Amino acid sequence: MATYKDIQKLVKVEAGFVPETCWIAHVLELNGFPPRVSHNRISPNARKRPCPPDKRPAIERALRKLGRLPPPPSAREDTN
Repeated sequence: MATYKDIQKLVKVEAGFVPETCWIAHVLELNGFPPRVSHNRISPNARKRPCPPDKRPAIERALRKLGRLPPPPSAREDTN
């Protein structure tokens, strides 16, 4: 399983920026993964630094490439 460091390295190579770990966690949560709450988090229901909308596609591409997310629905084969 890919670590956050692996994801950060891939995004840096492919998109030219290093995502913050909180952005990666937010993108995972937006894609249905349950969030893990840090011991020092002030509010378990609010994000202090959510992922910027323009950074989300690059992070999702890296997560898919590393196997953390399934392919997008448009890329899946239609079995009907």
